[in-house]
Formats: sequence, structure tokens, C-alpha cells
Amino acid sequence: MGTKEERHTAKDGTTARTKANPGVPGTPVIPFIEGDGIGPDIWAACRRVLDAAVHVAYGEKRTIRWIEALAGEKAFRETGQWLPEGTLQAIMDHGVAIKGPLTTPVGKGIRSLNVTLRQILDLYACIRPIRHIRGVPSPVKHPERVNMVVFRENTEDVYAGIEWGAESPEAQRVIAFLEDHMGVRVHKDSALGIKPMSRQASRRLVRRAIQYALDQNLPSVTLVHKGNIMKHTEGAFMKWGYEVAREQFGGQTVVESEAQEQRGETVSDKVVIKDRIADMMFQQVLLRPDAYHVIATPNLNGDYLSDALAAQVGGLGLAPGANIGDTCAVFEATHGSAPKYAGKDTANPVSLMLSGVMMLEHLGWMEAGSTVERAIEETISEGIVTYDLARQMSKGQEVRCSEFAQAVVDRLHGS
Repeated sequence: MGTKEERHTAKDGTTARTKANPGVPGTPVIPFIEGDGIGPDIWAACRRVLDAAVHVAYGEKRTIRWIEALAGEKAFRETGQWLPEGTLQAIMDHGVAIKGPLTTPVGKGIRSLNVTLRQILDLYACIRPIRHIRGVPSPVKHPERVNMVVFRENTEDVYAGIEWGAESPEAQRVIAFLEDHMGVRVHKDSALGIKPMSRQASRRLVRRAIQYALDQNLPSVTLVHKGNIMKHTEGAFMKWGYEVAREQFGGQTVVESEAQEQRGETVSDKVVIKDRIADMMFQQVLLRPDAYHVIATPNLNGDYLSDALAAQVGGLGLAPGANIGDTCAVFEATHGSAPKYAGKDTANPVSLMLSGVMMLEHLGWMEAGSTVERAIEETISEGIVTYDLARQMSKGQEVRCSEFAQAVVDRLHGS
């Protein structure tokens, strides 16, 4: 199909900028990060499907030129760095990238490379669409009612990584400051973390969520927060969200209380802005999922909520994700690296494939993206699935990761 792979070593003159008016070339250059653990397996499957979809949709008129960018364990083996500067430069140069899962040690070692990428590149919006694919087993009775897009703030909250270990000199200094200057008593053996949430970061996240709802003709945006307890952080997120709706989308939005009072045609074409307490929202997405469409939320809430929603429609193996800023975007599998299954060709590649669909749509290549979605749904609805789904299905045909990719490609050509 005319694709070419190369290792990124210097700035390439061909770019794939993806802003409001991207002017994407017929052969965009897109960096990929294989990822750790099962990353190479699912990336090989994903790449095969994306290349086939572009060819089916556009013939020889469009193709993707892939370049490898290193991160994670492979980068450390080859360069001695977990996240080389060349990888960051590649993403900045080309404006868009796709990646497999990267390993993050728990409680020790390096900080999350995923978080580092988001912060350095200012990829402030983690966007995760969650909907049920026909044929996928689910623990709930009506998974088809789940059809939401979570906009999770990506750069602040506890994920900012500002923390100090228990009984460390730094923690002791902060504790002393709190007691001496703020009148706050903290146990001497406490570990401490700071939860920054700014007006600027909160407002830009909500702005993007509301604009998405308008662009996609969706009925509502819900601000999810814990402002009843954390009044000056999560409560402020809610307040700033309503500010954005009122000041920047005043003629296109209406707050929930006013919509309930009017209940007429005057609000039928407006996006309803709601807010919900985070813990109550977990109950709502189980009992009334069809009442919610776009969710805008701080970092930690969004992490929990998007995973819980993914569980309702079959699990993280089917959940796509994107991290998007104003100048570049990174699309990624939302699950972990599962080192136990590395190199066994058994992992489910759908999360990364659907992230690739989001990438194609970001490029403006809607036809290619929709063909991938249809082919994946046809494959799964026919019972052709990887191990994680086959063990939950009475009549599922278990196939390997690479075989699943071939089944999707066959259906792409069939469509």
C-alpha cells in the first residue's frame, strides 16, 4: 500500500498537522510508539487494519507513512532513556501520534510515561468515547444504553505528581509550614500530595467538551466533581465550567434547572449543562446511562469513571482514547501493558484499533474511520474474538490477535 516505516532521527519536512484547518497531505507522516508488553502485538494488528482501511476508502490517493518513535522499555534498552527527546520532537513536528501501552511501576521507579507525555506536550484533554459494540458480553443488562464521551482534564489534580514520602524532609517541612502558618494539624508520619486545579486548565477542558457536544449534536454536557467536600478545587471546577457555558456558549447552552422549567422548543436545540457529584455519578451511569452524553471532569474522577464505563461495555480491551492539546494529539490504547501476555499473540487489539479510528477522524478521514468501526463490529458480532471475550461467550470463536486483525481486514474488503 505504499506505506514506509523508518526510525525518527531528525525533523522531516512532511507534517501531519491536525488543527481546525489541518490541510492534511495525502501521505501524512505519523509517529508510532509500539508500547511495552503486549504493545508490539496489538500495534502490528492495528497498523495492518488502519493501512487496509485507508486503502479501501481512498485507493492510492491516500496512505500513511509510519515512523517509529521510542518510549518505555524498548527506548531504555536502545538509548538508556525512558522517553528520548527525539520522541517528543517527533510528535511536536508531526502533530499527531499513536501509541501502545507503556509500563508504569507501582509505588517505585519512574513516574508514568503516559502522564509525562501529557504534561510536556500539554495534551490537556483525555477523550474517551464509550459505547457498546454489538455482540460483546457485558455484566449489565442493557449495555447498548451506554453511549458517552468522557473529557478528562489531563494535566492537573493529583496526577500533577506533586507529592512527598512519609517522614521525608520535604514532607516534614510542608507539615511544619501548615501547622505554623496555616493552623492546620497533620500527623507527623503523613505522606503528602498537592492537588492543583486552575481556572485556566478547567475552563479550556470544559470549553472543548461543550464544543464537541455542539459539533456532534449531542443533548448534554455533565460536569462531574466532588465539590460538596473539596469546595475550592472540585467545586471551583464546577463553577468555572458553568462560567464557560454562560460566557462563551450563552446562546447555545442552557443550565439544567432552566431547561426543566421551560421544557419546550426554546431549549430543544440547546446543549443542557448539568453537574453531578462524582460518587452519585457512578450510580447514575449504571441506572440511567442514556441520560448522559458528554462528561467533563477533573483528572482523577475521569480516570475512575471512564474505566467503570468501559467495564459496562466489555472492558478496557475495547476502550479507545486520545490525549489532545492545541498543537498535537496522541492516540493510545487505554489498558495496561499486560507483560504476562507479551509476545503470545493473544491480546485484544480493539482498544488500539478504535483509537486509530479516532486518529483517522482527527485527520478528517471519516470514511476510513467508519469502515474500521463497521468491520470490527461485524467481526465481533459473528463471534470471532480474542481470548478475553471468548471466555465470556458460549459460542465465541477464539482467535489470536493477528487472526482477529485478518478477520477485520477481510470484512473491510468485503464492505
